[in-house]
Amino acid sequence: MGKTTITDIARRAGVSTATVDRALNSRAGVSAANRQRVLQAAQALGYLPFEGMVPLPSRPAHLEFFIPFLNAGFMGEMAASIRSFAAGLPLVASCSIRQIDGFGPEALLPALEGLSLRTSGVGLVTVDHPKTRLAIRRLCEAGVRVITIASDVLATPRSAYVGVDNVVAGRTAALLMGRLAGAVQGSVGLFLGSRAYHGHQGREQGFRALLEHDFPHLTLLPAVETGEDNARSHTAAEALLRSTPDLVGLYCIGAGRTGIVQALQEARGTRPFVIMHDLTNSTRTWLAEDLIDVVIDQNARLVGEQAVIRLLGAIASSAPLLALKDIEPRILLRENVPLR
Repeated sequence: MGKTTITDIARRAGVSTATVDRALNSRAGVSAANRQRVLQAAQALGYLPFEGMVPLPSRPAHLEFFIPFLNAGFMGEMAASIRSFAAGLPLVASCSIRQIDGFGPEALLPALEGLSLRTSGVGLVTVDHPKTRLAIRRLCEAGVRVITIASDVLATPRSAYVGVDNVVAGRTAALLMGRLAGAVQGSVGLFLGSRAYHGHQGREQGFRALLEHDFPHLTLLPAVETGEDNARSHTAAEALLRSTPDLVGLYCIGAGRTGIVQALQEARGTRPFVIMHDLTNSTRTWLAEDLIDVVIDQNARLVGEQAVIRLLGAIASSAPLLALKDIEPRILLRENVPLR
């Protein structure tokens, strides 16, 4: 089925196409009754969809998303979700996804220089850094609405954050690790990409706080920053497995997961409990093959869809901030992995 047209709305509302055009674009010359008929027809036909209480613009908008490492599991699946969902919305005039070669300002800022003049909404996956904060403020001052995705950038006029509450996700991981370990005393290894990434910082904060408070018999080892590099995470995990005989668990906050799994496969003896984030083709396989125990997922499909909805909502709203709930993390084990 194709996209809804002005003619479809006019037919359903029982008015002319000129009336539909005036009503949708808030022009004069439309009675209150006809305006209501048009809006109801447009919403019923999917031309003016709503996500909860988020109104969407009556005029098609041009969107751009800047996402690092599109070939990586979660980022790639999220980008695919954005493309697919945006393609089905008449209110999206265009949706461009730009791949950037890192999370930091050195990758984001040159990419933003190519922003189209017609773009009215931007979605970003980036670190919380003075340069990225300045870039977001300048975009907003220029009238462009901005949302952050997967990891927030605080102290900016961005309109919304789309993703899980990362502190809650980290606390969830700590509770699971403590329950898996039971009464066994031992050490827990912690791997993260970078503390410059606000999402990783939040997960570490939540994990550390709950583990130390609720499970004092477990010793949290110094965190290993992998820079999202599998070779680095493999070397660090291999050394940790070799030098820590009382290793009870491993918690991987971000990417670099393949290197950790390779080290686990090469090690001898009983492996520690392993908790990771985000359901991808790789983590799905590792769960099935019993190489890891738990995946805390933020649902790439849902994140992608909400990123589009919230960006459209930000464009439609006169308020700079949209007060919306974070996506709730879901706990996935080998036996409850969804098909897709």
